[in-house]
Amino acid sequence: MNGIISDNTFVFDARGVAKRFRHAAIFGALEALREGEVMRFINDHEPLPLLQQIGQRYREQVRIHYVDHNPEQVVIDFSVHPLNHSEAAAGGGCGSGQGSGCGCSGG
Repeated sequence: MNGIISDNTFVFDARGVAKRFRHAAIFGALEALREGEVMRFINDHEPLPLLQQIGQRYREQVRIHYVDHNPEQVVIDFSVHPLNHSEAAAGGGCGSGQGSGCGCSGG
């Protein structure tokens, strides 16, 4: 399953990406999202190290919602949200995207 589910939900099927490239590809996809858009992530296992990295890198700006969780498949929706002013002032998370995505790689 690849492609677009709706106007603001895009599928990222990690099962088709070589393991050594997965995290870099996922971070690139997250950083391409605009506020309000969703990346539906599909994997064959629970991505605990990835979730920890996402939490450290994006903090509250990227939110996680499990859609499906079983031994054969894990489906997670990642969505991008604006930081509140206190988080941005404290340097928590990204926020440099100025309303057009996360902005972490835009440095």
